[in-house]
Amino acid sequence: MLNELNHVIDYIEDHISDDDLSLEIISEYAGVSDYHFRKIFYYLSGLTLSEYIKNRKLSEANKDLLHGEKITDVALKYGYQSMDGFTRAFKKWSGFLPSDVIKKGISKSFPKLSFIIIVKGGISMEFRIEDKPAFNLVGVSKRVPMQFEGVNNEIVKFAQSITDEQKEEMHSLQNIEPYEIVNASYEADANFLKEEGDLTHLIGILTTENKVSNLLEKVPVKAYTWAVFPNEGSFPSTLQETMAKIYSEWLPSSNYELINAPAFSFTKMDEHKKDYAYSEVWIPVEKK
Repeated sequence: MLNELNHVIDYIEDHISDDDLSLEIISEYAGVSDYHFRKIFYYLSGLTLSEYIKNRKLSEANKDLLHGEKITDVALKYGYQSMDGFTRAFKKWSGFLPSDVIKKGISKSFPKLSFIIIVKGGISMEFRIEDKPAFNLVGVSKRVPMQFEGVNNEIVKFAQSITDEQKEEMHSLQNIEPYEIVNASYEADANFLKEEGDLTHLIGILTTENKVSNLLEKVPVKAYTWAVFPNEGSFPSTLQETMAKIYSEWLPSSNYELINAPAFSFTKMDEHKKDYAYSEVWIPVEKK
């Protein structure tokens, strides 16, 4: 996966001023879905893909201004529709105006990323590999803002809106492990140039049943191998730390790669400890 990520970085560099630089092309180059690629990139770099590209564009713009190019030409070159828009973005990024670069020769840079693996001893990660037959994710879904850290309040409100009738039907259909209410995310927006994008979030169960009422949505999932990561601790921080380690540590160094299918997780809150929970993250994978 690291080789693919570095190839993507090279691709971005070669097309940094192209109007048609798109996430579809980038994720196709990386060989994984848009959403999985965004998560891998974020957990490895600490930046969203849009933040990285914006930083690289403005860094290159700074360089062009130092070389004497006009502000209007530089703004258009890197996709800004007006000089005012470029000036605001540049000042927010650098702390000074584009004209200051030309007049005073001051500058700021943001170097190209390069991904490497550094193995640190003494840290292990519990996981198991399971083969699971085809099943359906059945539940209630909604488009929500994409968010990799913190509590997603839109998902919290969405969960509270599920009716007793929907819960009863989900419970009656549930016939395959894990026998828990799961959260699955898929169909992320492909336009990474937005500061924020949406994805479909489903709250539901796993079942092999095909007959589902119009109260619920059914998402078929083929037979796959799954990497399962149990974790226990403060919620949601422990779950989010586990997600980060899966994408930044386990996946790059494992003999597995992601499959373009919905991943899911479930959480069981501890009745006796506040904000404490047991969770499992299920990721569809195949051997390299």
